[in-house]
Amino acid sequence: MERVAIIGAAMTQFGQRGAWVRELLAEAGKACLDDAGVEGDDLDHLYVSNMASGEFEGMTGVPNALAHDLGAMPAYTQRIDQTSSSGGAGTYAAWQSVASGASDLTLLVGGEKMTHRTTAEATDVIASLTHPVEYKHGVTLPSFAGMTARHYLEQYDAPRETLGKVARKNHRNGVDNPHAQFRKEVDLGTILDSPVIADPLRLYDFCPITDGSAALLLCPESVAEEYTDDYSVVTGVAGATDTHVVHERDDPTTMGGVVESGEQAYEMAGVGPDDIDVAELHDMFTILEFLQMEGLGFADPGEAWEAVEEGETERDGDLPINTSGGLKSKGHPLGASGVAQVYEIHEQVIGDAGPRQVEADVGLACNVGGFGNCVTTTVLEGAR
Repeated sequence: MERVAIIGAAMTQFGQRGAWVRELLAEAGKACLDDAGVEGDDLDHLYVSNMASGEFEGMTGVPNALAHDLGAMPAYTQRIDQTSSSGGAGTYAAWQSVASGASDLTLLVGGEKMTHRTTAEATDVIASLTHPVEYKHGVTLPSFAGMTARHYLEQYDAPRETLGKVARKNHRNGVDNPHAQFRKEVDLGTILDSPVIADPLRLYDFCPITDGSAALLLCPESVAEEYTDDYSVVTGVAGATDTHVVHERDDPTTMGGVVESGEQAYEMAGVGPDDIDVAELHDMFTILEFLQMEGLGFADPGEAWEAVEEGETERDGDLPINTSGGLKSKGHPLGASGVAQVYEIHEQVIGDAGPRQVEADVGLACNVGGFGNCVTTTVLEGAR
C-alpha cells in the first residue's frame, strides 16, 4: 500500500461570505492546485466534503459542478457527507484513493455556505443528524453539550472557569490566523458573563455559523518531490462510530469514536499520544476539547481541565491545541472544518504556519460528527 503525501493545501477566508458554496469550493480548489503547480485536468479523483448544500442552498451535484469549474474532467467525482465530520471523512476517502493505487493525484475540497440562514434555521438543519426520537423532543447538539458539560464539571470537581479558558486560548490563537472568522482576543470575564445558551455553557463556549472552504492535494509519497520539497505525509488515519442515541452510552464524557479512531490512527502511524507535537481538536463546544484530549490519551479521564489550567495546551505549552484558533475562533463551515484542521497540521509540520508556528514534527487532527456519532482522526508527519 502506498504511503500518501499532501503536496498542496489551501484555505479561504472563513466567516460571512457573499459567495455561494460552488464559488467557495472553486476558490479553495483553485488555490490548492496553484499551490502545487497542478492543472485541473491532471486529477484522477476529486472529492467534495459537504454536509448540507441541498438543505442550505437547494443545490446538489456540487462535485460535478466543481469538476467543471476547475477544468477537472474526466476525473471521478464524489461527495462525502458525514455530518460535521465530513471533512475528516473526506480526508480518509482521499487517502484511500491514493493509498489503494486507484488514483495518482486526488483533490479534496470541503465547503459549506450557512450564514444566509437564520440561527434557528441553521440549528434545525444541523439537529437533523440526531436520532428521530431525540429530534422529535427538540433535542439539539447544544443541549447535549450543556448536559455533558454539567456532568463533567460535577463528576470531576472541575471549575466552570476552565471551560472559559479554552475559549480564551482559542480566540487568542485565532488572532494570528488570517483566515479565521474572529481575530480578536476575548477576556475571561467577558466569556464567563456572556449569555447562557445551554447551562452551564454560555455564548463563548460555542463556535459560530460560518461560510468557507479548504482543500488538500494528495499523491503517492514516492513522487511527492516531483511537485514540491515541502510536503507532509499521512502516516495514520482512521474513522469510527459511536451510538447514534447519546443516552445509550455508558458514560457521556467518554467519546468511543474518538478513542477507537485515535487508537487505530496511532497504531497505523507507529506513534502514541506522547509523540504528538500539535493537535487540532473539534471544539464545536468548549467541553469537546476536554473529551477529545482524554479520548486521545493526552490526559487521563477527568484531568484534561487540569492540563488547561496549567497552560499545557497553550501555543507555548507542552502540547499546543488548536493553534488555528479552532472551530471556536476560526469558524465551523461544516464540510470544510475537518479539511481545515488537516490544513493547519500540514502547515505546522512543514514549518509554514507563520506566527502560529510551533515546534512540530508530528501532528494530529480529530474531526467529530454530531456529538461523537462519527469521528475521523488523522496523523501527519513532516517529510524526512
